[in-house]
Amino acid sequence: MNIDIKVNRKISSTQFISLLKRSTLAERRPVSDVQCINGMLENSNLIITAWHEDNLVGISRCVTDFNYCCYLSDLAVDKKYQNSGIGRKLQIKTQEQLGPLCKLILISAPSANEYYEKLGFNNIDRCWVLNRDETFNE
Repeated sequence: MNIDIKVNRKISSTQFISLLKRSTLAERRPVSDVQCINGMLENSNLIITAWHEDNLVGISRCVTDFNYCCYLSDLAVDKKYQNSGIGRKLQIKTQEQLGPLCKLILISAPSANEYYEKLGFNNIDRCWVLNRDETFNE
């Protein structure tokens, strides 16, 4: 199977939503909010995509400064293409775009913890989240 990996190839919100639904990420992403999805795509500064012919089958969507840290916001591969090395290829291509000291940071779905551990990621239990509808404690 020939998979083409592209750097910053523009994709539509429809393509992205379709891929999220064909992967395991749709349950944790706002796929019914097109405005939010558009903002996610427009404000990402590094997007690596995987294509089988004209079909989007994988994505690594990041926000990064390219030197110190890169937040890998979404790593999604179509379920039909999982376990074929596409996720690893997307991560390798992502790292190739970054400076030599740049850390790759992500928040894993619980079911993907073993996958990232196998790839060599370190599990650091210090992530904190403040949802938009919550307020700071005084």
